[in-house]
Parts: sequence; C-alpha cells; structure tokens
Amino acid sequence: MKASDAVARFLATHNVHHCFELVGGMITHLLDSLAQDGRFNIISMHHEQAAAFAAEGIARKTMGRQIAVAMGTSGPGATNLITGIGDCWLDSVPCLFITGQVNSYELKGNRAIRQQGFQELDIVPMVASITKYAVQVTDPDKLLPELHQALSIARDGRQGPVLIDIPNDVQRMDIPDAKVEEWLATPLWASDPSTPSEADINLLRALCAVAERPLVCIGGGARWAQALVDWLGSLEANGIPYVTTLMGHERVTAGPCYFNLIGSYGNREANWAVQNCDLLIVIGARLDVRQTGADTNDFARHARVVQVDIDPAQLSNRVQAELPICCDADAFFRGFAVEPDTFPEQKNDWLKRLTTLRTSFDRDEYADWAISPGVLFKRFNLVMSGKAVDYVCDVGNHQMWAAQNLRLQSGQAAHYSGGMGTMGFALPTALGIALCSGHKAIVVTGDGSLQINIQELDTLKRMQLDVTVVVLNNHSLGMVKNFQDMYFDGRNQSTKTGYSAPSFVALAKAYEIEHAYVENREDMEDALQKIAETNRPFLLEVGMPYASECRPRLAFGKKLDEQFPYIEMDESEKNR
Repeated sequence: MKASDAVARFLATHNVHHCFELVGGMITHLLDSLAQDGRFNIISMHHEQAAAFAAEGIARKTMGRQIAVAMGTSGPGATNLITGIGDCWLDSVPCLFITGQVNSYELKGNRAIRQQGFQELDIVPMVASITKYAVQVTDPDKLLPELHQALSIARDGRQGPVLIDIPNDVQRMDIPDAKVEEWLATPLWASDPSTPSEADINLLRALCAVAERPLVCIGGGARWAQALVDWLGSLEANGIPYVTTLMGHERVTAGPCYFNLIGSYGNREANWAVQNCDLLIVIGARLDVRQTGADTNDFARHARVVQVDIDPAQLSNRVQAELPICCDADAFFRGFAVEPDTFPEQKNDWLKRLTTLRTSFDRDEYADWAISPGVLFKRFNLVMSGKAVDYVCDVGNHQMWAAQNLRLQSGQAAHYSGGMGTMGFALPTALGIALCSGHKAIVVTGDGSLQINIQELDTLKRMQLDVTVVVLNNHSLGMVKNFQDMYFDGRNQSTKTGYSAPSFVALAKAYEIEHAYVENREDMEDALQKIAETNRPFLLEVGMPYASECRPRLAFGKKLDEQFPYIEMDESEKNR
C-alpha cells in the first residue's frame, strides 16, 4: 500500500477526521490520500498558522478527547505552524502536526551546508522544545509505528502537540499490507493516570478540618477533567467558595459559590478572597505572575497553600506550597470528595462576606464610555442565555473584558490563548470549534488581533459556519498602549503612532459576510439580538476609539488586592 494511503487509513481508524492545511508541493501525496479515503473533513486555510489554530480548536472543543491534524509543506509551511504548535504546548492541547519534507535523498544530512533541496528545512530540532514528540521518518516501515507513538504521546499525561516530518519520497513508497493491518488493529497506548496518595489525601483532609476561610482555585490543568462538573457541584452543595484562573474560567459555569477570576486583570472579589482565605487549594494552575502579582510572598498572605498538579516541576515553582500533590486533576477530584463534614470549622460569615463583596464590586467600570465593555458582555450573558455557544477570545484588553464579565451556563464555554497569549488566535480557532460543535461560536477580538489572521474571513465565508466576529475597534493596540501610558509618559510608538486599522465592515462586505457597525448602546442592543438569532457568518464592528485600558488592573509591584482604580474598604475588611 502506498505510504500516504496508509497514513490516511491509520488516522481515520484512530478517530482523526479533521485536517486543516495550506497546500504545498511536499504534502500533495498526503492530501490526495486523505481526500481519496473519504473519511476526512479537509479545510484549506490561507495561512499555516491559522491551520494550526483551527486544528487546536477541535481539541479544545472536545476537551482533548479528539485530535485533528494541521499540515504544512516543507520550509515556510513548516515554520508557519510553529506559533500554533507553541500555543498548544503552553496550554496543554493535544494536536498532530504533519510537515512535508524534500525527498530523503535531497536532505543535507551532516554536510556543512545550509541547504540541499529546495525549501529544505530541518523542522524537528526547531520544535523539539515545544512538542511532546517530534521525529522525521525516512524509513516507510517506521511511518505507522511513529504515528502510533506520536498520537499516543499527544493524549497521554499532560497533553500536548506532536510533529511528524515525512519526506516526499517516503510518502510515495510502499508499506506491506500486512504491516498496515497490524498497526490499524493496534490500540493507542495510555499510561495510568497519576493518582493522589492516601497520605496526601489524609494531610489535605487535616488542613480542611481546621480551615475557617477555605477557598478553591481551578486552573487550566483542571478545566477538562471529566469529574470537574460534579466536584464543583459538591462545593456548591456544601457552600465552599471557589475562583478560577483565566484558563480555568473556560469551563466553569456561574454559581452562587463561584467568585470569578483571579489575577492582574481579575475580579476584585476573587483577589480579595485569595488574599483573605486561610486555606487555598489550587488545582491545575502554575501560579504565574499574572495570577499572583509580582510579590509572591504576599500572595494568599493568610493562607496555607495546597497545590495539585500533574507536572511535578510546576509544584512550588513560584509559590511555596505547604502541601504539594502531584497527580492528575480528574484523579484528584475522584479521590477527594467534598462532603458536609469536610470543612467543619468554616466560619458562617465567610461565604456571606464574599457574596456581599461580589455584589458590591459588580459595578460598571466604564460608565464614562459610550459603550461599556462590562455592559456589552453582561448583555451577551442575557441574549445567549440557554443557548449553546463558545466564546473564543483573542489577546488584548478585549480578552480581559470578556473574562471579567462572561458568566457561562451549561453548554457554554470560553477559549483563551493562555500561556502563549497569541494575537490572531481567535478567528481560526473558532472555525475549528464551530466545525466540530455545529453550534454558534463568537469571536471576541480587537482591531489589532483580527488583522493577524484576517484572511480567514474568506475561509469563514466558504464554510458558512455559525461564527460571529465581534471586533472591538479602538484604533490602537490598547493593552500595550495602556502600558505606555503608565510607564512611558504616554509615548505610544507602534500602538497609536505608526499603527492603523481598516474599516472591518467594509472588509466584511468584500468577503460577502453580513455585518453591522455600532458606536452607542442603543444600536448595540439591536446588534446583539441579531447575533443571537442568526446562524450564519456575521461581523459586528464596535467603534470605541476611547477604549485603551482594562479596569480593574494591577500595576507592577502592587499587591493583588490593590488593583487600579483602587476602591477603599472599611478597616475590618482591610485588616482581615
């Protein structure tokens, strides 16, 4: 059997049915085989970076249970995938990347030259530090074993991306039919999930038994755990408050005991809860500077910290945990049941105080703007109530506005580029998500972020997916401009000076996508209702040239509960 045909059969057998690519000479055999197989949804993108993000969207929507392939040709096709590979690596998203390569007899090998074949580039060492597995296959007999290894590794343990580099001549070679059938019949392997030890669970229960102000923090490493929903339900049933990181927020639905997002751009009540709890149980969060602020010694200043993570290197990395527990988040949820007697000493006024603060801090931070981002996303909560929707956010102030104000319901999710913080992430990722889900995806983006992969509006038009693109256009790169306002006396090189943006509704018209432009609250209401009702591509441009900051936010060096603009609290709360 032709090797490329064997690859197609192997991928389809192992539930890989989506391929996102930009065609090039060194992947034509693979693409032809996928197309001839008939079991693949092949989506041709306009840039390999976008193909990588779209493939990532499949895994994000299925919570890592299904993998897609992103494919690029040799040389520039391979290097254009790297940003998407890095995004998958840092956010622990499983994805298969396949790169074409020049014929094996054209490889430079160990010669002291830069290049032998046209568009030859050794992609494997380039991505070695941002993949779980990367290999070039020059022997056709090793092609299916390497694919089997790569797909198994991508899903196993802390998930992540893998890459297979296949020379063009290897794609054309034959693999014995018996060998193909053998690998088709071989299940992918998976190691047993790491579980918490009985000793660790007993130590944790002892800490819980004396905690008066307990708090749970859900991080990105816990967001896809199958037991998460039921475990959070047990927190709600027993009145135990919890918060999330940005990545944890992706899958946590709003409830009475949920006190929202922590961190530099977090909600005030969440940061106050962290700073005033006496036991903080962190599950699947690495506690980076955006979550803790710069002063790690002051983070959770009154609390004993328990950190649960699948990666032992992340434990006590920035914040010293009194009890580090190395295990899989799902195994932790199943091994540590929260029951009525788990926190016997919790003060009666702890949950009540947090609830009061959440209400007190629920104010319009942008009442002086013609369109308030806070009001905008709270209106989304209302118009999309009861509807299945995925919010997919780019990087910038708009990402933080969304995270601070979106309140998810059952059947809803948000998606963020967390560790990589990649502008241009949202639109192509939403294409993968909407293709997989069959329901609405709402892209939340800014004028700067959308321009990174704006060419995929054409892909959206071609696919006719239920994707709405909401462009919050402040005619600047607002988050960095805000840094310049704070630290560079307002000098705004490349964020305002030397920067420009087009009319996005004019571009939507060119791409034959229905569109609207709003710049006041009255028109915004009509547009949001239109978004809720349509199931076709739609672009909404929100003109807000005055919007160049996120409130609240944490200035460097300030303590986590001293966000700007600072809100004075009474002495009993400050000295808690």
